[in-house]
Amino acid sequence: MIRIRPLLARLAVGAITASTATACASAPPYTDERPEVREFISTMTSKHAFTADELKTVFREVNYRQDIIDAMTKPAEKRPWSEYRPRFLTPDRIRGGVEFWKENEEILARAEQTYGVPPQIVTAIIGVETFYGRSTGRHRVVDALATLAFDYPPRADFFRGELEQYLMLTREEHFDPLTLTGSYAGAMGKPQFIPSSYRRYAVDFDGDGRRDLFNNVADVIGSVANYLGTQGWKKDEAVVAPATVTSEDYLALLALGIEPRTPVSELPARGVLAGETLAPETPVALIELDGEKGKEYWVGLRNFYVITRYNRSSLYAMAVTQLAQEIAAQYRAPIKAKAP
Repeated sequence: MIRIRPLLARLAVGAITASTATACASAPPYTDERPEVREFISTMTSKHAFTADELKTVFREVNYRQDIIDAMTKPAEKRPWSEYRPRFLTPDRIRGGVEFWKENEEILARAEQTYGVPPQIVTAIIGVETFYGRSTGRHRVVDALATLAFDYPPRADFFRGELEQYLMLTREEHFDPLTLTGSYAGAMGKPQFIPSSYRRYAVDFDGDGRRDLFNNVADVIGSVANYLGTQGWKKDEAVVAPATVTSEDYLALLALGIEPRTPVSELPARGVLAGETLAPETPVALIELDGEKGKEYWVGLRNFYVITRYNRSSLYAMAVTQLAQEIAAQYRAPIKAKAP
């Protein structure tokens, strides 16, 4: 049987009391007395060769988190663009992106050569996700995933799958499952990968034998670029272009969603004009945002859609795109000589 060695070594001293399993008196403990927890443990032992005892040991230390449930009901992506944009397009975040790029030029260049994703996009993803690693999340990942897996019915199936992936990940990478911290949804490390993405897309970009998205900047950069490249990033192609609407016909185009399906040549007949020259056969989607001065319209290309695979929000993808543009502009700006 394969065991979670780091965990068992840490728990070798003293008995674990059931009181540590809950964050408040009314919270349900995650013991095998709960049928859904017992079923999960059984699946993990039969499917992945864990032992029931080691998983029971883990779950006795897991805490229910009401604040996790609360956060799931009011994500930042539900805010209008006029409120969302200022959170990420700040002088500090732009300046931090330029510094990150300069400090990691060789790694970012190698990632672009390997996966086709430009440095400013990789940098902006990390900047939006965790402010270049400054804020990677304060929630214990196992608490977040268990709370959502067993006490958040709207997405319980999804998060049980992520809890399964998490336990497998910690075993493979020799992490203690009770110590890793991340977001309220269980995303981890500087790029905020959920467990399934970590296992599937994280790469050992510096060849040290580990995939460390918490402390290894080479692995972080390579993994973000690999993720976007795997999702279909088009090298040297645009991300978005401004647009204007000319008739109510645009509503039908908007209803098609954010996946690019409509050729640019058909836009005028759909009540939309692109503000930049794009090849007539290029498929695009219409994006509508609530800006400070009213509605904003953009056409999103394939690369915009790829960014939404990282976080399925047009607001997120636009924030990444505009932050990347600002970072690139300042990174490439000529250095002004100081006055004598």
